[in-house]
Amino acid sequence: MTKTVFITGATAGFGKAMAERYAREGWKLVLTGRRAERLVELKAALAPAPVHTLCFDIRDRKAVLDAAQSLPEEFANIDILVNNAGLALGLEPAQACDLDEWECMVDTNIKGLLYITRALLPGMVERNSGHIVNLGSVAGTYPYPGGNAYGGTKAFVNQFSKNLLADLLGTRVRVTNIEPGLCESEFSVVRFNGDTDKAAKVYEGTEPIRPDDIAEIVYWATTLPPHVNINSLEVMPVDQAFNHFAINRK
Repeated sequence: MTKTVFITGATAGFGKAMAERYAREGWKLVLTGRRAERLVELKAALAPAPVHTLCFDIRDRKAVLDAAQSLPEEFANIDILVNNAGLALGLEPAQACDLDEWECMVDTNIKGLLYITRALLPGMVERNSGHIVNLGSVAGTYPYPGGNAYGGTKAFVNQFSKNLLADLLGTRVRVTNIEPGLCESEFSVVRFNGDTDKAAKVYEGTEPIRPDDIAEIVYWATTLPPHVNINSLEVMPVDQAFNHFAINRK
């Protein structure tokens, strides 16, 4: 029987690459995003794969819950939920940040993830089968200047994933937190409010991870034998490592 994967934030970056990866294997796909025209284009590009699209803002609790309830019978039993929708905004220090940007990151990266997880998880538990994949970040473990609220949201994703596993013990529902490092996508363009030159400088002189790399990792983690669970997976390009302790010298 063909399985169904539900991917949030599917119109670009990791989400789009994952949709393409699962489509190549003949999966049924439920794809969500805020940009209706991109969802239309993506559905056409993935043909003949069976695709159902849902256009809503992950920050809108009612819209999320209504969308989950609206799934047609063919797509209603979700085997894998990939909580991919998320963003970073700004790199200013905490004392100079834009509070609206902080709130947007919390609403998207934390609350949106909670809404859709709560909507779809009961069905997985009832069927005693399923897999939740959360897209975290190395920023949830390692701090960096300007990472403040973004890093905090990804630390939440890490801890929430672990607690989901604790709650789901005794079921066959799996949970995986994928934690990418430097990866070139629309991520930095969004972070710098559309400034493509500024975004490009983030990756200058490096060979970063690509969305296709993350898609391959997610596909691998979700197609392992059902008794195997990848709790978390941290992945960085070879051009990235850990910095020394920061010291302010007077």
